[in-house]
Amino acid sequence: MIEIENVVKEFGRKGVINGIDLRIEKGDYLVILGPNGAGKTTLLKLISTLLRPSEGTIKIDGYDVKEDGVAVRRRIGVLGHVSYLYDELSAFENLRFYAKMYGVTLGLEEIRAILSRVKLAHRMNDLVGTYSRGMKQRLAIARAIIHKPKILLLDEPYTGLDLNGRKILTEMLRGFQKQGITTVMVTHDIERGYEMGNRLAVIIDGKIAADLRKEDMSIEDFKNRYAGLMGAT
Repeated sequence: MIEIENVVKEFGRKGVINGIDLRIEKGDYLVILGPNGAGKTTLLKLISTLLRPSEGTIKIDGYDVKEDGVAVRRRIGVLGHVSYLYDELSAFENLRFYAKMYGVTLGLEEIRAILSRVKLAHRMNDLVGTYSRGMKQRLAIARAIIHKPKILLLDEPYTGLDLNGRKILTEMLRGFQKQGITTVMVTHDIERGYEMGNRLAVIIDGKIAADLRKEDMSIEDFKNRYAGLMGAT
C-alpha cells in the first residue's frame, strides 16, 4: 500500500530523512517512534504530499507522490498538528466543505452520522471557534475520514484529547483496523503504540533503526529494545 525507496529529504544542507526504505502492506498498523527531531513528522509529510522528497520515490497504492498528488490525496486521511478547520464555520459547514474538496456528496444525515461517531452531533451547528481543543481534535478526526480513505496518517493523534476523547479515537481506530485500513501513526507513547500497532518502527537521525513485529515481542522486550536504541544515540 505504501512503498518508500531510498528517500532523502534535505532542508538546505541539512538532511532530515537520510535514506529510508520502507514497505507498508495493506491493513498494517505501523507505529513510528523516535526522539524529537528524528524525522518522524517529516516522513508523514512526505507520504501525504505536503513535502516533496529530495531523492527517492514514494508510492501510495501504486501512485507516485511526485507525479500523482491528486490521486494520492484521495486515498489518504491526515490528522496532524494542524486541524485544518475553519473557526468561522460550523462543524457541519467544515465537513460539507471538505467533502466537496474530495468530490464527495454528503447530505445532512450523512454528516450528522459522521459527527455522531466523534460525539459532536449535538454541536454540529456551532462555530468551531467556540470548540475546546479536544472537540476540535475530534472534529479533525471526522474531517480526516470523510472521504473514506484507504490510508490514515496520524501524527500524535491523542494530543489534546480528554479521557472520553481518547476512548472515542481508540474505538474508531480499532474499527478501521477491522476494515483493513492501513494506518501509520507517529507517537511518543510507547505503551499506546504497542497496544495499537501490529508493527513498530524506530527512526533515529532520519533512518530506520528498527522495524519490528509486535507478535515477536512483549511490551517489556520492546521497551528494552527502544531504550537500547536511545542509549546508543
